[in-house]
Amino acid sequence: MAYNEDSSASGHDEPWIQWFCGLKGHEMFCQVERAYIEDGFNLYGLRACVSNFSDCLDLILDRIGPEDSDDSHLTQSACTLYGLIHARYIVTTHGLDSMYNKYAAKEFGTCP
Repeated sequence: MAYNEDSSASGHDEPWIQWFCGLKGHEMFCQVERAYIEDGFNLYGLRACVSNFSDCLDLILDRIGPEDSDDSHLTQSACTLYGLIHARYIVTTHGLDSMYNKYAAKEFGTCP
């Protein structure tokens, strides 16, 4: 489901990252810190991997709202970009800590 359809249907405005991580099937994602995403060093090389990089980044960081991003291709590209950022984030100290907290809270499930 597109971000703009889901967010308007829920009746409230939630940040894009929170919306993305809350989607069914995205339980393995943690919320990447905004400061990490805003640091250009952490995004090095990703511009070539995603079309409309700047627009996707603006959508992820809530600089543009869902009403400004009617393009489902933009939303899909933003999801791809967030996945690439997330992959880098979870190998940092903060990212490992965030994933450990999800593990400790048994958000990944348990074995019988």
